[in-house]
Amino acid sequence: MADDKEQEPKQQAEGGAATPDPGATPRGEGTPQPQPKQKDKQKDKQKDKQKGKKPAEGQKPAPAEPEGPPPEPAPPPRLHEYYAQKVRPKLAQQFDLKNLHEIPKLVKIVLNVGMGDAPKNPKGLDAAVAELAAITGQQPVVTRAKKAIANFNLREGMAVGCSVTLRGARMYEFLDRFISIAVPRMRDFRGLPADSFDGRGNYTVGIKEQMIFPEIDYDKVEKIHGMDITLVTTAGRDDTAQALLRELGMPFRGESPVAVN
Repeated sequence: MADDKEQEPKQQAEGGAATPDPGATPRGEGTPQPQPKQKDKQKDKQKDKQKGKKPAEGQKPAPAEPEGPPPEPAPPPRLHEYYAQKVRPKLAQQFDLKNLHEIPKLVKIVLNVGMGDAPKNPKGLDAAVAELAAITGQQPVVTRAKKAIANFNLREGMAVGCSVTLRGARMYEFLDRFISIAVPRMRDFRGLPADSFDGRGNYTVGIKEQMIFPEIDYDKVEKIHGMDITLVTTAGRDDTAQALLRELGMPFRGESPVAVN
């Protein structure tokens, strides 16, 4: 009998479930924890909504929404409206163009500044980039040499100038300012050459000084340089491209310019 009593606790210790002690408190049923009331929860939620959750550490707070009505969109360029209302019907009637897609239009304007001494004078290139950005309102791209030329001490990849390509509203705004403000400020101006077309409807004009643009400050100019301005059109021919630019107000040599209203 003593051996049987010694084997019973061994079996319970090896894996058998021990009988619970009637005097012990059941597991999980100790001292009850106080729970927040529903009213307190609702008040906390209202406070969180009013104050807003604080951003976690390391995260930037969300930007505050601007007060007042949203800003109005910018009006369309004056020259673009003039082209759509007056120039397009006139060109279609002049060249007997029945399809609207055949009517020539401007695609882009490319401004290119070449700086031959850019490898020796990098500050001059930086000044040219800043001036071209002020003229066009767009950040220029630094152009680099594609080939190495030993006679010019030029290596492949060297910075040789900067350029900007304008499209859309900025293109029409720049052309309007160029025709009405910059061109009349040229020294001994007698009109732009009419033979600078490339045979495919694209027109290129060279400028000797960047001082003709009113955005340039005379006191901050370090070096006077010129630039090439190329107007790319969908004309495909020189006569239709010249008619397009003439109607937009381009003052060609020997012709009276068209007034753009």
